[in-house]
Amino acid sequence: MHLSRRTELLAAGAATVTVVLWASAFVSIRSAGSSYSPGALALGRLLSGVLALVAICLVRREGLPLRSAWRGIAISGVLWFGFYMVVLNWGEQQVDAGTAALVVNIGPLLIALLGARLLGDAMPPRLLAGMAVSFAGAVTVGLSMSGEGGASVLGVVLCLLAAVAYAGGVVAQKPALGSASALQVTTYGCLVGAVCCLPFAGQLVSEAADAPVSATLNMVYLGVFPTALAFTTWAYALARTTASRMGATTYAVPALVVLMSWLALGEVPGLFTLAGGALCLAGVAVSRSRTLQAAAPVAVPEAQPERASDSA
Repeated sequence: MHLSRRTELLAAGAATVTVVLWASAFVSIRSAGSSYSPGALALGRLLSGVLALVAICLVRREGLPLRSAWRGIAISGVLWFGFYMVVLNWGEQQVDAGTAALVVNIGPLLIALLGARLLGDAMPPRLLAGMAVSFAGAVTVGLSMSGEGGASVLGVVLCLLAAVAYAGGVVAQKPALGSASALQVTTYGCLVGAVCCLPFAGQLVSEAADAPVSATLNMVYLGVFPTALAFTTWAYALARTTASRMGATTYAVPALVVLMSWLALGEVPGLFTLAGGALCLAGVAVSRSRTLQAAAPVAVPEAQPERASDSA
């Protein structure tokens, strides 16, 4: 029981790191997107992430994932690391950072549905209630910000596509974590995404020559922290809980994005926006809370237990 509780705390800590860094990504994308086109920014971010992850793999002497993990890695790499990042970058050129985060967070609902259908994830009442509260908060913020003229139809559609890719990538990634470590799944998923974005290499080279240093640093930051670090901590936590519960945790992202975009970009939130953000956080608290009768712990994959537990 002590070990199970320790595992839960480590997974919760990893999920917290992921949420904070992913929230910062929306702000950095918004900033770097003024100098880089969507595809070039995605490729630069992924290349930075691959370099950081490969360096860590070399230090830790990580080998190749088992063959059984490659299907999930490839699908998540194409959908989540590749397609998602391009359309999200494009969407954030059309809408503000807060609205983008809110629309993308339709993803947890899709993750819950796909997880229940394809992975057999349980849907306890507390999780459903928390997701409902968080989704109400997301809708509240979205309506308040779109009412201020911060959204466009194209931007919303692009962010919806990003949400679908995000959900598909998470559900594909979950089985891969049964036979590969979080670091392996993240490294090779990021590499697959970078290969998918190679057609944008020419744009990246030409735009990097003219981009201000601050935009390029934002791109490198996106690769090292919200990608290399945050996707690894995400995979670490995902290996120790259900996809539905992890998806519900990301409902904290919109509230943090609203706060960060207010501080960093001067995008001042209104009262309804703040109220919606509070609902998002309240819903996460409900969905992550423990019932009086503790649920059975999720077993850590036995294929590579020591490597997976160290990868965050």
